[in-house]
Amino acid sequence: QIWEDILGFENCEFYIKRWPQLVGMQFEDVLISFPDAVPCGIKMASYGGKIILNPDDCYVLQEGDEVIVIAEDDDTYTPSPLPKVKEAVYIDIVRHERNSQKILLCGMRRDIDDMIVVLDAFLAPGSELWMFNDVPEIDRERKLIEGGLDFSRLENITLVHRDGNAVIRRHLESLPLESFDSILILADESVEDSAIQADSRSLATLLLIRDIQAKRLPYKEAIGSDGFRRSLSEGSWMGEMQQASDKSVIISEILDPRTKNLLYMSKISDYVLSNELVSMALAMVAEDRQINYVLEELFAEQGNELQIRQSDLYLREDEELNFFEVMLRARQRKEVVIGYRLEDAERAIINPPDKVSRRRWSPKDVFVAIAEKE
Repeated sequence: QIWEDILGFENCEFYIKRWPQLVGMQFEDVLISFPDAVPCGIKMASYGGKIILNPDDCYVLQEGDEVIVIAEDDDTYTPSPLPKVKEAVYIDIVRHERNSQKILLCGMRRDIDDMIVVLDAFLAPGSELWMFNDVPEIDRERKLIEGGLDFSRLENITLVHRDGNAVIRRHLESLPLESFDSILILADESVEDSAIQADSRSLATLLLIRDIQAKRLPYKEAIGSDGFRRSLSEGSWMGEMQQASDKSVIISEILDPRTKNLLYMSKISDYVLSNELVSMALAMVAEDRQINYVLEELFAEQGNELQIRQSDLYLREDEELNFFEVMLRARQRKEVVIGYRLEDAERAIINPPDKVSRRRWSPKDVFVAIAEKE
């Protein structure tokens, strides 16, 4: 949803512009100089226009430098006098080490070797990546090598190969579907020429996996509106599916925008509308080709990326801060907060319009940040 908002032209997107009045200011001050935008990087004039995302606070804007921001439009933001903010008290939080994960990739696509490289960079050591499709293992490994994958350079994940058809139930039942932390259902390359056929196959795989998971889950009771206890299995088939969705995440790659309405209404899977995201990125780069360098880093396995942060990373309990103050608190970790999603909200707000009103944040609120990979 965040990428759809940023890449689409209906909400906020990236802009690059020069502001002579900001020359001589440190990036920490530039960060809170725009009431209607969120600065997230610098285009450095002294280095041939090199683009730096999430620069150091001590970087001083030079003559000719341009500021990269997230804003609603290129004429909707302008610098203002620095707001009055509380001193950003340092919070020393010990983060728990990331746990290894077990992920299933259903389907085969041409750039799956790139996905494996990115996952290897993101996941904790000891993770397993299961590949399940109907391409024989020998041909599968050959395709990965031809695509540029070097198996010896995989540091954090171990590949596990399984052959089978993702729309045949007995093939799926041979997998430990209840043990995966997340499952990615890819638009299979065998049917990629037809968006409707690819989405139909993905939906069939999704429903089969959720049904198998639901059947394997232990008996669970729920409290009904009348106060009586009843089993989810005695309710609706969709109730069983939603119980299964609480145990593991499934991401379905879809190609037709109409399919996302089915997934959104069912609430048993998240989705990535890959064709639409690529089209929006191309349109953004066509409007301003400099944005390509920004997107290239944010999507790559190295450098800065979009992260979801829990509120306790920046806030103490019962503390009241405005958005500018949260941004300054995040700078202690060299992160740029660009938005948030409140506990009771369905969507995140990128570049919130009110950055100066203080509020008490909930422990279940989350923030969207641009940060280097941990």
